[in-house]
Amino acid sequence: MKVFETTVGDKKVTIETGRLAKQAAGSVVVRQGDSMVLTTVCFAKEAKEGQDFFPLTVEFNEKTYAAGKIPGGFFKREGKLSEVEILTSRLIDRPLRPLFPEGFMNEVQIISTVISADKENDTDTLGLIGASAALMISDAPFKEAVAGVRLGRIDGKFVINPTSLQLEKSEMNVLIAGTDSSIIMVEGDADQADEKDMLEGIFFAHKEIKNLVKLQNEMVKAVGKTKIEFTKVNPPAEIIDFINAQAKGPLTDALKVTDKIKRYTTKDEIKKKVKEAAVEKFTTEDLDSKSISKIVANQLEELASQIVRGEIIKNKKRIDGRNLTTVRPITIEAGILPRSHGSVLFTRGETQALVTCTLGAEDDSQTIDSLLGSYDRHFILHYNFPPFSVGEVKRMGGPSRRDIGHGNLAHNGLSRLVPSGKSFPYTIRIVSDILESNGSSSMASVCGASLAMMDAGIPFVEPVAGIAMGLIAEGKDIEVLTDILGDEDHLGDMDFKVIGTKKGITGFQMDTKISGISAAVMEKALMQAKDARLHILEKMNSVLSAPRPEMSKYAPKVKKMTVRQSKIKDVIGPGGKNIKAVIEATGVKIDINDDGVVNIFSTDPEMTNKAVELIEALTGEVEVGRVYDGTVRKLMDFGAFVNIAPGTDGLVHISELQDGRVNRVEDVLKEGDRCLVKVLEIDRQGRIRLSRKQALAEKGLAS
Repeated sequence: MKVFETTVGDKKVTIETGRLAKQAAGSVVVRQGDSMVLTTVCFAKEAKEGQDFFPLTVEFNEKTYAAGKIPGGFFKREGKLSEVEILTSRLIDRPLRPLFPEGFMNEVQIISTVISADKENDTDTLGLIGASAALMISDAPFKEAVAGVRLGRIDGKFVINPTSLQLEKSEMNVLIAGTDSSIIMVEGDADQADEKDMLEGIFFAHKEIKNLVKLQNEMVKAVGKTKIEFTKVNPPAEIIDFINAQAKGPLTDALKVTDKIKRYTTKDEIKKKVKEAAVEKFTTEDLDSKSISKIVANQLEELASQIVRGEIIKNKKRIDGRNLTTVRPITIEAGILPRSHGSVLFTRGETQALVTCTLGAEDDSQTIDSLLGSYDRHFILHYNFPPFSVGEVKRMGGPSRRDIGHGNLAHNGLSRLVPSGKSFPYTIRIVSDILESNGSSSMASVCGASLAMMDAGIPFVEPVAGIAMGLIAEGKDIEVLTDILGDEDHLGDMDFKVIGTKKGITGFQMDTKISGISAAVMEKALMQAKDARLHILEKMNSVLSAPRPEMSKYAPKVKKMTVRQSKIKDVIGPGGKNIKAVIEATGVKIDINDDGVVNIFSTDPEMTNKAVELIEALTGEVEVGRVYDGTVRKLMDFGAFVNIAPGTDGLVHISELQDGRVNRVEDVLKEGDRCLVKVLEIDRQGRIRLSRKQALAEKGLAS
């Protein structure tokens, strides 16, 4: 066993190898504080026959024993990956993928397992460091070490790997990954950070990343295995030359077609013709038609990349004819769904999102059970990407890792601006259904979510917009693209998403397909993104510049009241009996906080008022002179006992039933009848005297 250590920020980080999981190609345990993550790497020594993509799989698993917990549920064992585990798996995958050699198609599996969690030190960065370290000391081909740290900012000072308590008051929460020379990935959120502050923080974090990279390189010298030899196998040059000669002209023309569907149809026709010609010309016993078809498909992708990238570098011209900084045309329709609490159709170019906002009570919140403990999420954002949005036929299933990742990015970019539960005691659920996609549907979701919340009348701090930037790098020639198309994302070198208000950045995600980008390029991209974001905000403000003054009539209205903390138990009752009775009688939703604040949710004002009356009665604070809507519980010769709140009855004497003489109580009331009663008196023993006839007279009803 060997242990290597360094200091990151003000904390010690150790990487241990040679003790656990020794049969894996690479295995390490990364530790910070009492948080420990075991990461293993295994890979196939040969690629599967016909494999034409890189099958890298990353699994991040949180073991509940790591935090001294037993999992819930019937089976009492860990099941499928949680949303947190999926998001962390993506965070580890994205900076590693571009560092494998081009053309490497062997299956690689990375498994990070949280084996100890101290609830202070995050484990996602440890999983990323461990994945890189395990790859570096293994015999798998991997270009260079990568590491990640979390960046916070508290009272204007940057903090590396802040604790969970520090993050609660941090102005930033950004995970940054990089190599010794450059930044590869950034993801996180901020409290309307200035672009220059964000850039400064990223490269402040890079200094710490370099220490972790240096530590991994020391490990390689001490315990690293000899890497397997890998050389990319190129197709026969004569086939490539033939494909280029047949396809370059037609493909160049096809890539000038601005309509996505027509462009793809034209490309498919070219592919079909070139495949038929190539198969006829080059098929032999050693090279079958299936192999030739794959060569054609791959080379056409490469040729398309060369054409698109060349046009951008040489002529500053893009597929749809835009220059490098223009945002596609935007149309916005707010309030298009009559029964939704808030809705908007946001269209930018050929990307379209139908985004809705639904308001619910506090108990509609999502309970998140993590190693750090359980908490309730009152702001929920779900992103859906159905196959018809790109004109495809696919099996419909649950949300993919991509869906969860895109939804999380939009959620983080908006969450700091959503009003707190104290000022706005609702659960807010946003759903973004992508109806059409040609680049950056996640950023359309951000814009649509902001507008949908304003359409719902939520007191929102600032409108928020998002923009996706791209990068084309050919040697020293580098161009940053604003508002990238799907093809530009696929063929480009960077996907750089920035979310924010007119004041600053609230969300940030960057991935590269190359080995990182420089500070100068990142600064250019950030400033170009700011210009685009302000342009989009202007378009949004022309439709809705502020929340609507009133919420939808279909949204539940909240009535807030306060009871003494000592009376909370009386409102709830034994086993929740009293509060359940109020809910059953009125149909409202009720949330009771520990400080005695009671929030009542209903679309019916009458039922809301009745719930208030019943709760007031439960607290023993029945108001003399007030009229209550009660239920006859028991008839006596001398009158009727009427229940005006769960556990609270009063007596209506026979003389107070109605005007005139009443011979028998049964002539006026029956058990179970609803009746209005007025509180006449509460005596020293707490007995309540009621009057039906005075209540009816006060309401203008005949008795």
